[in-house]
Amino acid sequence: MVEPSAPILIFDSGVGGLTVLAELRKVLPDAPVIYVADRAALPYGDKSEAEIAARVCGLLGRLAERYHPRLICIACNTASTIALGMVRDVLETPVVGTVPAIKPAAELSKTGVIGLLGTKATIRQTYVDNLEAEFATGKSLLRHAAPELVGAAEDKLRGVAPDPAIFAKAAEGLRSQPGGEKIDTVVLACTHFPLLAEELGAAFGGQVNFVDGAQGIARRIAYLTQGQSFDRQGDDFAIVTGNDSDNPALLEALRHYGIGRIQRL
Repeated sequence: MVEPSAPILIFDSGVGGLTVLAELRKVLPDAPVIYVADRAALPYGDKSEAEIAARVCGLLGRLAERYHPRLICIACNTASTIALGMVRDVLETPVVGTVPAIKPAAELSKTGVIGLLGTKATIRQTYVDNLEAEFATGKSLLRHAAPELVGAAEDKLRGVAPDPAIFAKAAEGLRSQPGGEKIDTVVLACTHFPLLAEELGAAFGGQVNFVDGAQGIARRIAYLTQGQSFDRQGDDFAIVTGNDSDNPALLEALRHYGIGRIQRL
């Protein structure tokens, strides 16, 4: 029997998981949530697989023991493609991961040429190779690492205008590849990137559709918690590692997602 007050824990390296939280609010508005931003280790995409696996498994183990969540969502493509299986092996709590939305992108594309923007760690994973082989056979998937977009999303959420050159560089990184001029669909394979959809749309000239996994993840969480009772008493809270736990700009941004306070792990 799951306690009605038991939270759903959403975990990311920074603010990207808020894109998942926004969709989750639409389908489960009464679900209590703890949002975790591991900003002390941001960005994940520049780290080794071993570093990411150890970090994610260790933190989620501590958080599960302390807060007893009914479900954990790893709202980070990099962490999921590397550590999802390991986390599921060590925790009894149900765990939902985030993987690049290659399947819906392949179904949406008319030209058969799909772009994928992600972190350096995500785009090199065998997990992504397997998704491409399973869902994009006969199509062309062009990948580009755009780690600068992570920082741009973090800045934007705090009210700092990102440099437009960052978005132009990301678009050019895909367009300049052989066949890149035919890209009509782009997978945003980092939960930070949908926060920048407007800027990326302008950089691509409004000629592409962007696809991310946030809605699918929210539906999956709703399915796995079907029949459970929820008791959300007011605003939720966030846990932020590092020195950002008392950042007023961050707290103000989080309030838009129903988070009323920040505490340090």
